[in-house]
Amino acid sequence: MNLTHRWAATARAAGDAALAVVVLAVLAATAAALAASWGGWYWAFGLAVGTVAGTLALLRRRGRFALALAGLGVALAAVVVARLAGLPEEPAPATALALAVLVASAVRRLPVREAVVVAGGGLAVVAASWLAAVPFSAAPSQVTTVCGVSWLAAVAAGLGGRLRTERREAMVERVRRDERLAVARELHDVVAHHITGIVVQAQAARIVAGRSSRPEPLAGPLADIETAGADALASLRRVVGLLRDDGDASPSAPGPEAIGILVSRFEERGPAVCLRLPDDDAGWPPEVTSTVYRVVQEALTNVTRHAPRARSVTVDVGRTPDGIRVEVSDDAPHAAPGSRHGSGSGGAGVGYGLVGMRERVEALGGALRAGSRPDAGWTVLATLPLPADGRPLPSGERR
Repeated sequence: MNLTHRWAATARAAGDAALAVVVLAVLAATAAALAASWGGWYWAFGLAVGTVAGTLALLRRRGRFALALAGLGVALAAVVVARLAGLPEEPAPATALALAVLVASAVRRLPVREAVVVAGGGLAVVAASWLAAVPFSAAPSQVTTVCGVSWLAAVAAGLGGRLRTERREAMVERVRRDERLAVARELHDVVAHHITGIVVQAQAARIVAGRSSRPEPLAGPLADIETAGADALASLRRVVGLLRDDGDASPSAPGPEAIGILVSRFEERGPAVCLRLPDDDAGWPPEVTSTVYRVVQEALTNVTRHAPRARSVTVDVGRTPDGIRVEVSDDAPHAAPGSRHGSGSGGAGVGYGLVGMRERVEALGGALRAGSRPDAGWTVLATLPLPADGRPLPSGERR
């Protein structure tokens, strides 16, 4: 579990602990008030109902829909029992608070149909509380008012969280789609270049074979190779034509010299950079060198945006026995949860640039990780596999 996940788990635990304390405090205050005004053991029923509802609220992540319905059912039953037995009105404040948590959680996380059912059930509890008031009045009682306000706040909070999540997911999906299109353009152009070479070689071989004393054994296969290559090239060009905008330029493959220029520009407005590059990248395919450049570019951009207190940055690009390794690290002090890049493994904050970089790296069969370092700073690490001939492995053949 990385630091981002630990922070999220700690935040959830702290929230549940705070909820438990608040529910207990409200239960104690309500019991004391009922003991002073009603006397006897009239407070016991509300205490039991509030305890059950609060427990269900604390367990809500284990089954949001079932536990929300259980909480609403307990509240409705409490309203009926209180009305028939002449007990204080229900749901009491602690129960209303627990129901608000259950409703908000369900509205935010559940599918639309189930969320609507839970929200409707909460409204039914409010209506039941109003109708069960003694004596009945068109104006809602204080208990009904508290229950109604809690329900409205829960629905508003749930819808707000739901909309934020949907916007974030839509942004992530848009970034991924755009990055997939960019990768597709680069890969198709590279493949088209190689197929063009095959066609030219087949044509040249046919010319050479035609000058030999026995051209017949080679003429047919070479013609088939030329035809298949031409058909494949035409298909690739049609696909690229669909993907590429009119003003889209041919993709480039920046090499180590371009990374050096990128680092120099970064140092003009940021901290010093220790740059380590391989001696030679002649064996790297264009799509790999382009991806290496984009990873370094995005990582340096994140340092500028999210680590203003960084004093130094290390950019290390090199060969490994299995492929290529790209690591960009800074030494900025650890920040509060959510204020850093947030693009490691699905934390609350999402770094959309690194989402795109992950798509690009994974399309070439590699992997990308980002997260806090144990002492200080942040690291972006990308690995790209390469077989012996220097060509990238497809995503389905990772080592």
